[in-house]
Amino acid sequence: MITLEDISITFNANTPDENKALRNVNLTINKGDFITVIGSNGAGKSTLYNVIAGTLQPAQGRIVLDMNGAVRDITHDKEYKRARYIGRIFQNPLLGTAGKMSLEDNMMICWKKGWKGLRISLTNKQRDFFREQLKQLGMGLENRLNDNVEQFSGGQRQALTLLMAVMSHPALLLLDEHTAALDPPNAKLVMEITRKFAADYGLTVMMVTHNMQQALDYGNRLLMMDAGEIILDVSGGEKADLTMDDIVKQFRTIKQHELSNDQMMLQ
Repeated sequence: MITLEDISITFNANTPDENKALRNVNLTINKGDFITVIGSNGAGKSTLYNVIAGTLQPAQGRIVLDMNGAVRDITHDKEYKRARYIGRIFQNPLLGTAGKMSLEDNMMICWKKGWKGLRISLTNKQRDFFREQLKQLGMGLENRLNDNVEQFSGGQRQALTLLMAVMSHPALLLLDEHTAALDPPNAKLVMEITRKFAADYGLTVMMVTHNMQQALDYGNRLLMMDAGEIILDVSGGEKADLTMDDIVKQFRTIKQHELSNDQMMLQ
């Protein structure tokens, strides 16, 4: 569905602070994939997301989108254009909703895909539809349509953001540590809602996480990044057979290899 071909990005090129954030990355995101992405700080996870979302333009390579057989190069499409088919949820649960607006107005904006301006009167039919959607969250929000979203907990707001993203029917949903700021019970609840929506709506999902157990428990595919490269890409039964020990061993191997390289450079 989305293919990255030979993508590279270097920050502060030709300076002492040069950082090769992505190095010749090749990746195909298939329709229906639920990909978990792991890696240490500075591995390139956020840069990869920003390139896919259009926040950053690659210095090299191209990005190709295949929407039901309609193939086009989106390498230079701006972020606002890609937002029509790429949804993104961030770590901060306050970023995905308008706190000073009512729940029903938040949902109306989502339903109208970015409508702005004078208030649109909601019909009873629309309210009933919103209530049915909100019932999927199991949080009782279907009874709070008139409440401002700022009254909700972080878990409720992040679950609502997830629902609103799903209602927009994205071709790809990027989850950027979307449970990291939540307490464990709410994080577990939002993850289960994520799993349910991915299955029920046939979503294509990429989820960055520092929680190794989440990376193992969720999705059909796992990527590990290091130093701007994808060093592990497993799916299906191979991913299902992975254990926490396997992940830890992989990280240790990486660090030992990096240490060996550093020692060779010093000799």
